[in-house]
Amino acid sequence: MLDVSNVNLHYGAAQALRAVNLKAEPGQVTCVLGRNGVGKTSLLRAIVGQKPISGGAITLEGADITKLAPVERARKGIAYVPQGREIFPLLTVAENLETGFAPLARDQRRVPDDVFSLFPVLQTMLGRRGGDLSGGQQQQLAIGRALVMRPKLLLLDEPTEGIQPSIIKDIGRAISYLRNLKEMAIVLVEQYLDFARELGDNFVVMDRGAVVYACDRATMDETALKRALAI
Repeated sequence: MLDVSNVNLHYGAAQALRAVNLKAEPGQVTCVLGRNGVGKTSLLRAIVGQKPISGGAITLEGADITKLAPVERARKGIAYVPQGREIFPLLTVAENLETGFAPLARDQRRVPDDVFSLFPVLQTMLGRRGGDLSGGQQQQLAIGRALVMRPKLLLLDEPTEGIQPSIIKDIGRAISYLRNLKEMAIVLVEQYLDFARELGDNFVVMDRGAVVYACDRATMDETALKRALAI
């Protein structure tokens, strides 16, 4: 469904991604692991089109999207929950959710019931400003906003960062539920191995902009995985 093939990305003279390969399929969670600064966020930005790549190709459902603008990729079903959440602090929860309507046809512009069943707190806070929510509530709002787009591909950049344990569990349950629907592919960037291992079907470890280890759940060598993470 998503195929990232030999992708390179540069920030000026600095190379952030080096011949990166990644696949993601509907009904599966592909976990991208690694320390800070190894290229995980750059990979997601390349997939959504925020940063143009300098080599390689990105395809979605067999169609080349390498040169498409971010808005065109959103219309094709790519939703991105960025690190730091990036909600609109002065808009209400309801208005933040409605920003997810942008790539949708008019007859689809409603908040899916799943958003409120997964994150009930959002329904009780529809009139509150996003900036008044706790960090964990803002993270739920950011994921809910992405789900409003009815994505085929959901990209999550460290959704557990700075979040209290109870909400981490809620987010984990939401990811598991979405995977089991088998309607979307999920790419999860994560630093916490335990969280990723619980949810992941496929695992990629990055270091210095390159993939240094890859496996699926069945072939995982935990010693090799941890060694790659410690590089």
